[in-house]
Amino acid sequence: MENKEKSFLGILFECCNVYGRIYKNKENTHYEGRCPRCMRHIKVKIGEGGTNQRFFRAR
Repeated sequence: MENKEKSFLGILFECCNVYGRIYKNKENTHYEGRCPRCMRHIKVKIGEGGTNQRFFRAR
């Protein structure tokens, strides 16, 4: 069995001061998710010339 980890971004949701992860959508065009407390939606586009950074803050 192959161990295939899902790609994610670590997000500090400043709205509730909590950490969460967001994952790639099925089309592999964006990372999408919600704040674990208030359920605020976040969407981050995947594109050429992006960054290798894996952790961000959402305001």
